[in-house]
Amino acid sequence: MSTQAATPNEKDSTTQRPSRKTQRPTKPGGMSAKFFGASALSFPTWAYALFFFIIPVALVIFYSFGYKPDEFTAVATDKLSFGRYPDAMSASFVSTFFATLRISTVGTILCLIIALPFAYWLAIKVSPARRSLALALVMVPFWTNFLVRTLGWQIMLSPDGFLSNWMQGLGMLDGPLDILYTRTAVQIGVVYNYLPLMILPLFVAIDSAGQKLREASYDLGAGKVTTFLRVTLPMAMPGVVSGCLLVFIPLNGDYVTATVLGGASGSMVGQLIANQFNTAQNWAVGAAMAVILILATLVVVGVGFGLLKLGQAIAAKLGSVPLKDGRA
Repeated sequence: MSTQAATPNEKDSTTQRPSRKTQRPTKPGGMSAKFFGASALSFPTWAYALFFFIIPVALVIFYSFGYKPDEFTAVATDKLSFGRYPDAMSASFVSTFFATLRISTVGTILCLIIALPFAYWLAIKVSPARRSLALALVMVPFWTNFLVRTLGWQIMLSPDGFLSNWMQGLGMLDGPLDILYTRTAVQIGVVYNYLPLMILPLFVAIDSAGQKLREASYDLGAGKVTTFLRVTLPMAMPGVVSGCLLVFIPLNGDYVTATVLGGASGSMVGQLIANQFNTAQNWAVGAAMAVILILATLVVVGVGFGLLKLGQAIAAKLGSVPLKDGRA
């Protein structure tokens, strides 16, 4: 049975047939449609950041160069100058500012010390069936108002409150508990109020590290402490950073806890700023104080990131050291 030879035209049509990829019609403006589609999806986020963060911060910075013209006007901006910044840097502001940094730093460290073992236990030891209940219990304080939670600690720490009566009943105190309206009370309040913000990112980071890596570390001869320091903790560092930022930044501007639990002796910078805006009606000085607080917070956060990179470098160096049995 003979077959006909292909004609030259048939050969040309066979060899010159375009591929499916070139035959597929391209949608007009495909890349631009994807770009504008993604932009449309992100528009609510950008709009929220613009109207509730960027514009307010820009106004605060702008008002910090203004002045208070008379008793009945909060701020005027027809003559801009740096004169409000020396006014803001009073002796009381400087002392309160450093006290605020101390409370914020100690509060963040205490939250990290408490949250890290709890998040580790929650991610490693608790079964998935009970984990949701434990996370719900962590979030229970956020179901109530921030002020209500702080007022609850005011009742708890009062001289005739539950804690004072309980400690006196056990013989731990000879008299009433004298801790309310002190910086110690403020420290307790901020740790309680901001602790869940540290637990959640730590839990997510430790849980995402994976059980297989820990099991591999055990198989290579590492103990629980070595596995935690060389495997779990380095992989949880993003959660540590996120938790510290979520606690430290809002804690710097917190004035509700200081007002309710600290009184006059436990004041923070947030109280001074609120007093300038609400009581003294001097928005220029209050804005200058706020700008100083923002800049100081950025500096501390930058130092924290530098220490984080240093810690990661040290952890990586320690990770290259052989284990006790000689296996890496």
